[in-house]
Parts: sequence; C-alpha cells; structure tokens
Amino acid sequence: MNEADHREAGFPGEIARPAHISYHGTNKPSRSFALAQYVYEGLFIFDSSRYKHNPEGISRQIPDLIEKLGGEILVSRLWEERRLAYSIKGQRRGAYWLLYFRLDGQHLVEVRRQCRISENILRVLFLKVDPRIVDTLVSHAKVTPTPTADGEGEEPTVSAAAAPEENVTETKKEAD
Repeated sequence: MNEADHREAGFPGEIARPAHISYHGTNKPSRSFALAQYVYEGLFIFDSSRYKHNPEGISRQIPDLIEKLGGEILVSRLWEERRLAYSIKGQRRGAYWLLYFRLDGQHLVEVRRQCRISENILRVLFLKVDPRIVDTLVSHAKVTPTPTADGEGEEPTVSAAAAPEENVTETKKEAD
C-alpha cells in the first residue's frame, strides 16, 4: 500500500517505516543496513612441503585476508600434519590448519576465491557455527593437543569413571 492508498483508505498521517530501511519510491526496502557477522570454522589443508619451508608465512595468509575484509580472528592454529588418504594435487601429506573467525557473510565468497587461487592450499572447508556453541568451540580450539610418542594425534586419556566400575563389580562378587 503506497501513501496515496493509505490516505484514501482513511488512515491519518504517513506510513511508519523503520529508519534504517530506505525505500527510494518503491515498496521494497534496500539493503543499506549492515549485514550480520557470523562465526565460521575454516579447516585448511596446506601443502606440507611448502608449509615446512615457510610455516609463518603460509599460516598468516588466510588470517591476513580475513582481517583485510573486516573480519576478526578468534583462533588460528595448526591442527596436525599427517598423511592424506589420497593424493591431492600430487601431494601425499598435508598440514591441517584450524581457524575460527567472525566475518560478514558477503565477504566469505572472496575468501573462498582466494583459497582456490592459492597454490599453498590443497583443500578448504568452511562451516557456519551455531551462535549457541561459539564460546565452547573457540575455548576448545585454543587448547593444543598433547602429542603421542609417534608424534601424531592426542594421547588417549583413561576415564575416571572406568576404574570405579571394576571396583564395584569386585565388591559385588565379594558380597556374594
């Protein structure tokens, strides 16, 4: 309903419109307001041989791009370096890099484009993080895993609940 129809229908005054939306003579609002920033998880597989030669330079490539686009880096760290299940671009090993960042959704397209162009990045995966679990994921990602004896992955930890179960079954047998 435009303003003329609004007055003909007997409504006094002008149509109330939110201040942040500009109509420019049409009934459709323009997108002049700021887009929401979302938190994303990015997992990058870097070329392992290039990463070994210049770890700081390669690992700063994506965070620098995100910051240039107005984003904020929450966590950026090496996840692990390991053998790939199959060769990607002729490489058998890769360095997995985990990155949590906040960025406008419209800028994620540019980040993806730069990742495709880069010779250092073999694969990339972006996930939009549910706002309810952002703090938990970021705090968990800040903890670095303890390496095992062979240098890959985390050491398995024994659950504290496992030991009492053995004692409980022994106690039941002794009671019989």
